[in-house]
Amino acid sequence: MGRGGRKGSKAKKGEHVNRRRYKKFEELRRDNEKLRQYYQAQKIVDADEFAELIETMRTVLPTNFRITGSRQQATDIREQIMTEFVPYIREVRIDGAEIEVPHPLPWYPSNFGWQFSIPRIALKKSQELAKFHSFLVTETEIGNISRQEAVSMVPPLLLDVHSDHFVLDMCAAPGSKTAQLVEALHAGAAGAVPAGLVVANDADYKRACMLVHQMNRLTSPNIVVTNHSGERFPNVRTAAGDMVQFDRILCDVPCSGDGTTRKNVRVWESWSPDDAHALNPLQTKILQRAAYLLKTGGRLVYSTCSLNPVENEAVVAHVLDHFEGALRLVDVSSELPALKRRPGLETWK
Repeated sequence: MGRGGRKGSKAKKGEHVNRRRYKKFEELRRDNEKLRQYYQAQKIVDADEFAELIETMRTVLPTNFRITGSRQQATDIREQIMTEFVPYIREVRIDGAEIEVPHPLPWYPSNFGWQFSIPRIALKKSQELAKFHSFLVTETEIGNISRQEAVSMVPPLLLDVHSDHFVLDMCAAPGSKTAQLVEALHAGAAGAVPAGLVVANDADYKRACMLVHQMNRLTSPNIVVTNHSGERFPNVRTAAGDMVQFDRILCDVPCSGDGTTRKNVRVWESWSPDDAHALNPLQTKILQRAAYLLKTGGRLVYSTCSLNPVENEAVVAHVLDHFEGALRLVDVSSELPALKRRPGLETWK
């Protein structure tokens, strides 16, 4: 389907065709009464917090990035930001006003995760911040920095990857979480080649090819990229014929994405509760397949970028019930203690 038109709407000579007018980012509506009513009924937050939730969902995402590379490289980059760029930005004025300086995410280990209140588009256009923007672009191209949303950094951290682990990322593209997993694998190897391996899978061929391109920047021999449907991911066997089971599995499954309204503003217009119900069977199958591939005593993290319990709690509850005690929920409230969180729902509609 062509951008701005419908299939079969190609104009003949001399014929006028009405085409959809694409709105500017600022013109896009950031509200949906059906979404409001649905999530108020689901009680995903306390009633007195709901207005704040909606208001936050309307705001533009800040700039987030993660310092990558070896431990020494990462430490050097962090020190450069703290000693060179933070003081420089503290003196910057935009339209006569001070701006909030970049700061470490309090829950990210070793101050390697950062946030800057200026949105990415504004940062790119700002003459006053051109030096910092150029630094981020250069270090990203080199591979020392990953431009990654803060919420995307959480699942790999909770997976707790060690250097000898066999890790499966079932829905890996575009690869920012996969990169974190590979970095964690190398972090515990003290400069040696780790004994473990990361298998990065994606069901879409083009996205899998993009994943290969992204992983090439890591220059790690411990990555394998595969192209399979997650719910039908095949058994993997060693040269001796033994089936491989994974120590760690990340299931960041396809979802409705209604938790991404700060970035994907059109979600406000297109949102429907039917999206979650349509995706639930696939999400359940992917998680169920992952559980079969998990080693006894291993850890599996399930994540989405949806707020909907139909895509989250309902999927997890179904799979736990299916395995009749062979799987158990792990309380990770003591991990990343500075991360704000709340318990999952026990009932939903």
